Amino acid sequence: MAQEDFDEIAETFEFLDDWEDRYRHVIELGRALAPMPEALKVPANKVNGCASQVWLFPQIANGRFDFLGDSDAMIVRGLIGVLHALYSGRPVAEVPAIDAGAELRRLGLDEHLSSQRSNGLRSMVERIRAVAAAEGGHHA
Repeated sequence: MAQEDFDEIAETFEFLDDWEDRYRHVIELGRALAPMPEALKVPANKVNGCASQVWLFPQIANGRFDFLGDSDAMIVRGLIGVLHALYSGRPVAEVPAIDAGAELRRLGLDEHLSSQRSNGLRSMVERIRAVAAAEGGHHA
């Protein structure tokens, strides 16, 4: 299911030639994210290595991976939306195997994000992988 959501973003990006339009689309994805309760914005859910404040809260149900996420920066919230499309609904065991770098390159994001934003995106991917790897071990 998640792959279809991500493919849809990739197709939209191919259609949007102008990087400004792509940027706006990423921000829209962030606006569409489910809200994250303030109570979950605690240090344990904070992702280090991001220039802005970022929180990720994994939710695993029936062996499938999902998460809530938020950021105080609109574009980063949008990137969380992109990652949500990539990972949400996947079997937990598949999550660490997803080549996020290759998938994200399909969007051309790496060419347009500052190095700080790219590092933050990598930190979010690492957090998601680590949580899924730990959880995958519990449910095996």
